[in-house]
Amino acid sequence: MPSWRKAYVFCLFYRKEFSLVKHFVKSLPVLSILLALACDILLPDSAQHPAAEHPYFTWALLIGLAVYVIALLISLGNTKVRDKLSYSALFYAGAVLVLNILNLLTAKFAILPVLYFPSLDRVFGVLVEDSAFLATCLAYSARLLFFGWLGGAVVGMLTGIGIGFNKTFAYWVQPLVRVLGPIPSTAWIPLVLIAFPTAVSASAFLIALAVLFPTTVLTSSGIASIPNSYFEVSSTLGAGSFYRIAKVGIPAAMPHMFLGLFNGTCSSFITLVTAEMLGAKYGIGWYINWQKEMMAYANVYAGLIIIAVTFFILITLLFKFRDRVLAWQKGVIKW
Repeated sequence: MPSWRKAYVFCLFYRKEFSLVKHFVKSLPVLSILLALACDILLPDSAQHPAAEHPYFTWALLIGLAVYVIALLISLGNTKVRDKLSYSALFYAGAVLVLNILNLLTAKFAILPVLYFPSLDRVFGVLVEDSAFLATCLAYSARLLFFGWLGGAVVGMLTGIGIGFNKTFAYWVQPLVRVLGPIPSTAWIPLVLIAFPTAVSASAFLIALAVLFPTTVLTSSGIASIPNSYFEVSSTLGAGSFYRIAKVGIPAAMPHMFLGLFNGTCSSFITLVTAEMLGAKYGIGWYINWQKEMMAYANVYAGLIIIAVTFFILITLLFKFRDRVLAWQKGVIKW
C-alpha cells in the first residue's frame, strides 16, 4: 500500500477514534447523574439526619438529567450547542460527582458533623419551601446593591475622568484617593452608622465606597495610559477639548474603566453581605446571619447558594455589556 494511502487510512481511523472519545465525554454527565441517582435511591439515609419532607436532591438530579438530555438532542443539529457541551461536559460530570460525594458524606453515612453539614435534601428543601421569603430578601438586597453600586460607579468614573484630564483637580483629589482608597469600606462601619440616620442609607453608602475607589483609580489610570498621539491627531484635525475627552479619551480608557467596575462590583458584594448583618431587617446577608444564630445551617447554605447564583448572573451581565460596548476592541482586551 502506498504511503499516502496508509496516511489517509490512519487519519480516518484517528478521526473515528477521536469522534468516539468526544461522544463518550459528552455522555459523562448522564453517567454521573445516574450514579448519583442510584446512590441516593438505593442507599438508606442515616438516622442521625432529620428527614426531609421530600426527596429534593433526587428531583434536582432528574431535572438536571432531563435538561442535559434535551441539550444533547439539540446539539445533534446545532454546532454551537454541540461544541459547548463537548467543552463543558467534564465540568458538569465533576460537579454532579462532587454533589454525590457530599450526599454520601452527609445524608447517607453522616461522616461530617450533622449540625453543620445538613443533607442536600434539606438545603434544596429550604430553597423551595422558603422561596417567597427568600425572594423578598433578595429583592431588598438587589435594591440596596443597585443604588449603592450605581452611585459609586457614577461618582467613581466622574472622579477618575477629572483626575485624568484636569491637573488642578488631580492635585487636590488624587492624594485623598491614594490615602483613603486602600481602607476597606467595611472599616467605615462605626462612623457610617453614626453619620447616617438609617441602616439602609448607611449600607448604600458603604457599597458606594466599595465601588468608588477601584473605579476611580482604574479610570484615571486608563486615561493616563492613552498615547499622546491620539490627542495630537485629534487636535490637528480641529477637535476641541470636549471632543477630545468624550470621543477620544473616554473610549480609549473604557477597558480600564470596566476593569475598575468589575473589581468594584466584587467588593460591593462583600460589603453588601457585611452591611446587612448590621441592623438590616431584610436581605440575604441578614437572612444568613439570622439563620446562623438559629443554628439552621441548611438555611445558611441555601442563602449562600442564592448569593452565588445571583452574583454570577450580575457579573455575567456586566461582561455581556462590556463586550457590546467594546465590540470595536474585540480581540484586544481579554479578561
